[in-house]
Amino acid sequence: MGLLERLRPESSEHDVETAHVILEKLGDRAIDVITPSRVVIASILSFLIASVSFFAVIWIVPYDNVSMDVAYMQSASGHVVLAELDNKGSRAIEDVSVTIRMLDSEDIEVGRHDFYMEELPAHSSISNTPNDDLEMIVLGQSVWEHYTIEISLDYRYYGGSNSEFWTHEVGDWTREVFVDEAPFKLF
Repeated sequence: MGLLERLRPESSEHDVETAHVILEKLGDRAIDVITPSRVVIASILSFLIASVSFFAVIWIVPYDNVSMDVAYMQSASGHVVLAELDNKGSRAIEDVSVTIRMLDSEDIEVGRHDFYMEELPAHSSISNTPNDDLEMIVLGQSVWEHYTIEISLDYRYYGGSNSEFWTHEVGDWTREVFVDEAPFKLF
């Protein structure tokens, strides 16, 4: 029993034969129209359309995605804390304020660095370059003790403001890397 017979059981034998003839003609025509080169071209065009749609969503749909990468290093003369603020979102963040503090085991501040920026554009980052200073150097402190690095990040975005606070215990290793991420916000 064919598909047409299942759909309409009361159809006549003549209707079934007519449908088969039509399907055979369509099948013959499809073989002439659908060639391997057309299938390849259609596949490439479909991939390009999907890629353009994906990139349009990434660049056009408003979202906020901010992260802070922190590298801690010990040296013979003290400590170095390098930070990079990355705005992976589709719109700028404003009034960016970063505070990096280093506390000893008794919670006494041994180093502090404050950074302020009016605006960080979308899809950009800022770190330690001649114009962008997110580096803290603490000289004269023992490298054999445990310390706490506190990072405070405050910024405004299109839908409001955000404040993040992260802490990291350091001192067991001569080099440590941390990645802190603010919550992802869509629209």
